[in-house]
Amino acid sequence: MANDDTHAERLRRALAGRRAISERKMFGGICFMLRDHMLCTASKRGFMFRVGTEREAEALARPGARIAEMRGRRMHGFLRVDPAQCRERDLARWIALAQDYVASLPAKSPGKRKREQTGNKAGSKKAPLSSARRSRNPPAG
Repeated sequence: MANDDTHAERLRRALAGRRAISERKMFGGICFMLRDHMLCTASKRGFMFRVGTEREAEALARPGARIAEMRGRRMHGFLRVDPAQCRERDLARWIALAQDYVASLPAKSPGKRKREQTGNKAGSKKAPLSSARRSRNPPAG
């Protein structure tokens, strides 16, 4: 099986020349973003595409497609695709399907982008306490 660098390079070639594409390390691999929204990912588990829930059933009928899961939970609107069953022409079609969905999403506000970039670092085990958790544990006194 090819490694995630090979899969990422295939996506880079297929995305070459498109505007507003950036890369981030996410989901255990390289995530390709369109206007700060996740478009697709390459990892050791293969490709993952964000197709939205409305076209999920149609996309599942394609060869090599399966429902994406993370830590045992289904990720609605996201599909994993076996790279071995995805020729370059198929890859272009998957990207087009994901791009159709992601292009329909509203632009992220600059404030939200800044919070994402300065928030918890990847790999951090501790998440900030939610207000609900704080209220359950009133200070002793």
